[in-house]
Amino acid sequence: MNKAELVDVIAAKTNVTKKDADLILSAMTQTIVEVVSGGDKVSLVGFGSFEPRQRSAREGRNPKTGEKMTIPATRVPGFAPGKLFKDKVAPNS
Repeated sequence: MNKAELVDVIAAKTNVTKKDADLILSAMTQTIVEVVSGGDKVSLVGFGSFEPRQRSAREGRNPKTGEKMTIPATRVPGFAPGKLFKDKVAPNS
């Protein structure tokens, strides 16, 4: 499903216009990006949590030459699905 299809579903389920649904979805994603990039966590009960995670420096290889190289430490976005989400995707696990 792409963004346009998601906007269509949101508009149909909430009885708002597609334009309003698009504005709401865009505001939500922008807010999550801003909060997580600022170092904070966003928790949506039943859905999951978005948070910044620290990735340690590690050794890798240049795929072109096979030469060893150090990949520096960095901060990356992370998502942990909530219990309801996990249970819906894999009900028998």
